[in-house]
Amino acid sequence: MTTPQTPAIVPEIVFTGTPRRAAFNPLIRPYLLITIGFTLFVTIIGIPLAIIWFLGAGQWWTRHYFDRLDCTLDDKVLRFRKGILFQVEKTIPLENIQDVAFIEGPLLRHFNLSTLKFETAGSSHGEAANMMLTGIIDAHDFRNEIMARRDALKSRSAAGNVNATDAQLAVLQDISAKLDQLLALAREKPPKP
Repeated sequence: MTTPQTPAIVPEIVFTGTPRRAAFNPLIRPYLLITIGFTLFVTIIGIPLAIIWFLGAGQWWTRHYFDRLDCTLDDKVLRFRKGILFQVEKTIPLENIQDVAFIEGPLLRHFNLSTLKFETAGSSHGEAANMMLTGIIDAHDFRNEIMARRDALKSRSAAGNVNATDAQLAVLQDISAKLDQLLALAREKPPKP
């Protein structure tokens, strides 16, 4: 005998009209230190660089990288900035976001981190791979809010399009009525000799 499952309760997201700034987990610093250092170490040429990385350069880099991470979500766009030497700033219109993937591997789980990968309409494959953010606190909630704001924006846009279509239809009907009147007038008047 099976017991009926209760449906999952999904909290309703209320939009305040104010932007939401994402908070980043400070554990992203040791995660980046280890992953980049290990990547350097596995290459023969990178071993001397890995030693320099672990002796202090990596700590400096991860501290500054963490300080420059920024992500803000409002009712129309998602903006994020990351990087030190090569800063990446992206503004993604919410209506272009197709999906936000939640990625969590074993090393990310060990540091209590996750990655959000943004898939957008009109982006090439290589471009989409760069649109990733790692270390957002409460990433599931942030992902759900992005998707909810996107859906709300699309529904508002669809409602606006229906009103525009109704107005356009009324104008076209008015033009059709005027053309019918002109045609009736042209039929009533006999041609001049």
